[in-house]
Amino acid sequence: MVLATEMGSSQPESSFDLSTYLAKRKEAIEVALDSALPVIYPEKIYEAMRYSLLAGGKRLRPILCLASCELAGGTTSMAMPTACALEMIHTMSLIHDDLPAMDNDDYRRGKLTNHKVYGDDIAILAGDGLLTYAFEFIATKTENVPPQQVLQTIAHLGRAAGVGGLIGGQVVDVESEGKTDVSLETLNYIHAHKTGALLEACVVCGAILASASAADLQRLSRFAKNIGLAFQIIDDILDITATQEELGKTAGKDVQAGKVTYPSLWGIEESHRQASQLVVDAKAQLAVFGSKALPLLAIADFITSRSN
Repeated sequence: MVLATEMGSSQPESSFDLSTYLAKRKEAIEVALDSALPVIYPEKIYEAMRYSLLAGGKRLRPILCLASCELAGGTTSMAMPTACALEMIHTMSLIHDDLPAMDNDDYRRGKLTNHKVYGDDIAILAGDGLLTYAFEFIATKTENVPPQQVLQTIAHLGRAAGVGGLIGGQVVDVESEGKTDVSLETLNYIHAHKTGALLEACVVCGAILASASAADLQRLSRFAKNIGLAFQIIDDILDITATQEELGKTAGKDVQAGKVTYPSLWGIEESHRQASQLVVDAKAQLAVFGSKALPLLAIADFITSRSN
């Protein structure tokens, strides 16, 4: 995929090969994740953690972290421990979301879900293990970053993964299941917290590690919040339009669970339009960065064009 992006009237049009960029970054992240979590005693829990952590996926969240760190003048090596930690927390959320007490799904990333292989008890503990190890990993493995920036990164990620973010959104999602009168405001709250908070942390934490200014962190936060909501809208659409093979998980789960989604409120065409507008608004936040923003701009476009 080659994306041509207009960077403004004062700059020539630049082309960016997103496919190559994503492939290279994903390869580096896979290597880092594999080495981050060796199997030691008790082996079963480490095997269960690795089963889901290394099950593939687009790795968009850690890639966003690396890209934002580079945009802000940092290096991928500075951000790689945090990028891995973000994928650990994301994987925890998938393991727990798939449990019978939650979404009760049998497949994730084209493989049996963790609890289907290891049982509910080990799956819960595997998620817990990934969540806690993520913070240890940032604290102990981050190098060449001022301690204050590491501390700020951990605090920001802690908020995103906690009750003020991912967990809070999940709670409202569970409470809203089966209700037909869920408002757009509530739906936005669910996804701004359940999906958007962690995605926003990916972008902001990468820039924090590179000591970005407060103004730049605000721009990147607004960018990330917009693409986070666009990501969720496209997820809702794909749940209706894509096959299980394309998604790597059970299709049509939202309808079966009686969930209110963006297509159920707006229809598919308007949902696409809303997602596209969010991406336009997101990209506008990065105009000040010029060509340094090309990877993030390309990923923003990819979000609305993806098929899984």
